[in-house]
Amino acid sequence: MHRSIYLLLFIAVSCSNPPKTTPVSVSTSTGPLTAPAPIVMPHDAAMEKHVMGLFEPAEDPRFVLVNPSHADKKGLYLHQDTYGAFLKMYGAARSAGIKLQIRSATRNFKYQKGIWERKWTGETILSNGEDASKVYPNSYDRAKKILEYSSMPGTSRHHWGTDIDLNNFNNSWFESGEGLVLFNWLEANAHTYGFCRPYTLKDASRPEGYNEEKWHWSYTPLANKLTAYAEAHLEDKMITGFMGSEVADSLDVVQKYVLGINRGCVH
Repeated sequence: MHRSIYLLLFIAVSCSNPPKTTPVSVSTSTGPLTAPAPIVMPHDAAMEKHVMGLFEPAEDPRFVLVNPSHADKKGLYLHQDTYGAFLKMYGAARSAGIKLQIRSATRNFKYQKGIWERKWTGETILSNGEDASKVYPNSYDRAKKILEYSSMPGTSRHHWGTDIDLNNFNNSWFESGEGLVLFNWLEANAHTYGFCRPYTLKDASRPEGYNEEKWHWSYTPLANKLTAYAEAHLEDKMITGFMGSEVADSLDVVQKYVLGINRGCVH
């Protein structure tokens, strides 16, 4: 006779008001194996604001100020778990003769809106030298071009406090000399500290999303929980409140960009 034990699987989330736990049945039967019951990520207002960047990092007790000695500017914030892991990685890199420098960290909705709209209006020229407002008069085409490297507000992993940009914003810098040494060290060691590169070269396993970013690294122990929440609850119709937001749905921005990451980063 089969015997079954029922356990409670608690979903840990990094927010001030955790949702109710969801019971999951786990059987010790010696019979044929069956697929485990799917884990449902409950809706949670605080988690949603975190995912969409609708908060001020400086006012959130989970976030800490990055020491300027680890960055190229003052005033950067990271989730405390991310920064703790970075400090360990930073120390190991220094022992190997490599200096990591954070160029960008947490960016909330308001901050990302500024980046996006400056590119949208042409105030900021794109990395290829184009004025998007003139070269791409069609909103869909303009947004798709900006999305090669910049996220729509409400969809950026930089909202989460889990993601950092390191040392340089040009892929070519990481392909020779000091940049290549640094990149090779990260590729070999970053995973030891919980970091993974979400935007690798596009291929059959990652056909959609942002272009490759060799500078962008994500702290997966926390980011994966937020990715799971976005997959369960974030919808294109929620992406609004900035220039060009009307094309978020037609661009399938959640599925192709928020979730269009290197699947090797999802554990």
